[in-house]
Amino acid sequence: MLQIDNIHKTFHPGTPNEVRALRNVSLRLDAGSFLILIGTNGSGKSTLLNAVAGTFLVDTGTINLAGTNITRWPEHRRARLVGRVFQNPFSGTAPSMSIAENMALAARRGKPRGLGWALKGKLMGELRDRVRALNMGLENRLNNAIGSLSGGQRQALTLLMASWLKPELLLLDEHTAALDPKSADQVIRLTHEIILRDKLTTLMVTHSMQQAVHLGDRIIMMHRGRMLHDLSGAERARARPEDLLHRFEEVRRREQLDGNVAEMLRRNYV
Repeated sequence: MLQIDNIHKTFHPGTPNEVRALRNVSLRLDAGSFLILIGTNGSGKSTLLNAVAGTFLVDTGTINLAGTNITRWPEHRRARLVGRVFQNPFSGTAPSMSIAENMALAARRGKPRGLGWALKGKLMGELRDRVRALNMGLENRLNNAIGSLSGGQRQALTLLMASWLKPELLLLDEHTAALDPKSADQVIRLTHEIILRDKLTTLMVTHSMQQAVHLGDRIIMMHRGRMLHDLSGAERARARPEDLLHRFEEVRRREQLDGNVAEMLRRNYV
């Protein structure tokens, strides 16, 4: 279970570049839940993932995962509990190392690492079986450098690596945004299969309204560092892409109206 209570994060405070990225964000995500985060650029959705992953420490508030307060933990310590797949297919792996070596590192996350023995025997057989399940023919290319693969192949392997040890929380940060449509569909299918099979608690950021309505059991829309809409239960089940787009349009109109009012006041009173 993930429990976030009243977290705040401001970048460059007290300067002209000050950004209030997260403002009083609270969230409870039960074990096995699959939450989709949507929002415009700068809304705070990826910032929230980074806060949970430990990319930076929040200014105030607490983050608890699996009953443990991880608020002040550094990123490398949280990695024992958190699996993550980034937007860039070339992040999260060592490109010059082989598929097998990258997978072995994932299998030994949080434990003493030694590739010399890790790639022998039982682990090598399990690795080949799991890679074969991707249906990409990569089980016969385990000694190839992972950097030589296509973006879709690499992202599929990164997903497999991030979920190998069944983490307490899986973070997916627009992990199909850089892929071509066919590869994106394949990675999304694998994502859905792995999350359902292993009952992984998942937090996923996406710009795709199609993905948002076809994946997960809850949708949260963020705006300017706050949670604006939280759709679950029957409301989530009824959600369609056009419904979500309508909510975005409402925000745009409201901001345009607020901007026009502010400009009118400025002209009248300044």
